Amino acid sequence: MTTKNNQHDPFDLIGLAVLNTVWSTMLGIGVAVWWAVLFPMVSIPLLAAAAVGVVLGWVWGVVVVGVSISGMVLWRRRSPQTFEQWITSRARTRCFTWFRYRRRWAKLLTACNLTIAREDRTFVPRLLSVEIGETVDRLKVRMLEGHCPADWENRTDHLTHAFRAQECRTSIIGPGLVQLVFRRSDSLAETVALPRIDGGQRWGKEAA
Repeated sequence: MTTKNNQHDPFDLIGLAVLNTVWSTMLGIGVAVWWAVLFPMVSIPLLAAAAVGVVLGWVWGVVVVGVSISGMVLWRRRSPQTFEQWITSRARTRCFTWFRYRRRWAKLLTACNLTIAREDRTFVPRLLSVEIGETVDRLKVRMLEGHCPADWENRTDHLTHAFRAQECRTSIIGPGLVQLVFRRSDSLAETVALPRIDGGQRWGKEAA
């Protein structure tokens, strides 16, 4: 009779926890730096406020933050189109691209039988680009060797449910390139408020 010892060395557990902490910290720093590069109009004022706070004191740092926030609010009020283009739209696209697609890309395509396993490796179609729209998202995907258009056309129902969309359409847009169009909502489902037109009433009174 043999007995298995399932106890782990405490030092191994501590070392593993330290490694996980270091890795998570490095990953967080990398993400923060990447977002700072993507949105310099936000990161530069924050870095300036930190520098002023270190050199002149935290009070002046708070003042710089307040001025920066006021500038952002003024920008949003004076030019909502450019604010949407440079801040809101870019942040929305980045967040939805990761949350809807890149976060579980390999897992969901494996579930939809669109990956290829060879020996001890699994090959996943490469997600080249994502366009996030108000109601429709467009994805450009590099097909794997051995795939044909029918492989993707026959999996549209699976892709629709896997990515929690209302509809998925596929089309070949180049050699080995397939476009996936996910309809997330119905643009005609929302009620559109039309302006009140009373010109006809006035015309009627004038005519009378």
